[in-house]
Amino acid sequence: MKIEPGGQSRPTRAAGDSRKSSTKTSTSASFTAPARDINDSASVLGIPEEELTPRVQAAITNLMTEVESLRQSIRDLTRRLNDAEQVADQDPPLPIYNRRAFVRELARVKASVERYQTEASLVYIDLNQFKSVNDSLGHEAGDYVLSQVALRLKESVRDTDIVGRLGGDEFGLILARTKPQDARHLIDRLPKLFADKPIIWKGAALPTSLSSGIVPISAGENPEQTLSAADTAMYKEKNGGEDRRGA
Repeated sequence: MKIEPGGQSRPTRAAGDSRKSSTKTSTSASFTAPARDINDSASVLGIPEEELTPRVQAAITNLMTEVESLRQSIRDLTRRLNDAEQVADQDPPLPIYNRRAFVRELARVKASVERYQTEASLVYIDLNQFKSVNDSLGHEAGDYVLSQVALRLKESVRDTDIVGRLGGDEFGLILARTKPQDARHLIDRLPKLFADKPIIWKGAALPTSLSSGIVPISAGENPEQTLSAADTAMYKEKNGGEDRRGA
């Protein structure tokens, strides 16, 4: 007890203890993070254990809350970015890659072929007499045919293979770890697939046939060169061995 001038006294230590107690109680009430997490965070921040006061604990708790909030924001942004990329990669009316995304995947597979000395094949597919479907039955029927062909192609390949629409009634397949002759076996099965499960439009079966060109995905070519080679092979098959464009 300290003696003040005039003979009065005040309990200075008791008052200080009371203020400390009040501060501790208030801080403890707002502190919700597990002690172990706080200790781990303090260790990372280089804060000695003896300096881990209630006020420091509260500051660490607030920091941890903000960090978790930022992490959640990053997760949300990543999810939205993935969704946006999926929309950008998909052909508008069909559940397959558009040409831009297909060329990107072709470049990726080509890089894998170069690095791991594996084999892969590119298949370029064109629908025969597709224009007559649009002309006689309308574009709605044509769009339906395209969607059904896309689905049949996806059903015919492995999950690791790539299916894309290259434009109009032309499609592409990227068959990883597949030799051209093995790709030909796959393509030769497609006519039977369409015969056993024809495309039905308003109760009538639509005849569907394909022409295809198959080339290996080689290390020395860029994606557009490989596409061009497969396109040329497809037109030769479509026109009986001659490359007559526009037929």
